[in-house]
Amino acid sequence: MSEPHPVLPGDPAPHPEAAATVQHDNGHAPAPKAFGLVEAPWFISLAMLAVIAIIIWKKVPQAIGRALDSKIALIRDQLTEAESLRKEAEALKAEYVARASAAEAEAAAMLERARGEADQIVAKAKTDAEALVERRTRMAEEKIAAEERAAVDEVRAIAADAATRAAARLIASRHDEQADQALVDQAIRGLGGR
Repeated sequence: MSEPHPVLPGDPAPHPEAAATVQHDNGHAPAPKAFGLVEAPWFISLAMLAVIAIIIWKKVPQAIGRALDSKIALIRDQLTEAESLRKEAEALKAEYVARASAAEAEAAAMLERARGEADQIVAKAKTDAEALVERRTRMAEEKIAAEERAAVDEVRAIAADAATRAAARLIASRHDEQADQALVDQAIRGLGGR
């Protein structure tokens, strides 16, 4: 029998009824056996082979392949749809850009037309105002001329009336009844000769 191992601090105390361990040749413990028949590394290998065989027999790789293929097809469809949506968006963007530039050009043309019309309206208004001023000036001048003629006619009428009264007074003071008769006869003769 071998000597008992010395107890080191921190080691558990030896139990008096503890069984002794058997040491093998290389100082390794014997490998555990599954069900007491097959050692563990061989058992694990056989289990793995059985699992792989069942997976192949149940056609799991084909099912995984089909699932991946359907997923790939779905992703392709989504990519195709996304590409068509992108193309539609680009077309819409181009259309809106074209519409915006056309609207800007139309707005600029409308602004230019409005400016031209405004210039025409201002020119026409200026021409109309000048014509109105000229017409009013002419009317005022005609009215002034008419007033001057009326004033001249009135002055003439007053002067003629005054001259007639003065002449009548002079004639009345210088002529007598015989001179009046001679003048009347002379006027009558003058009328008859015409």
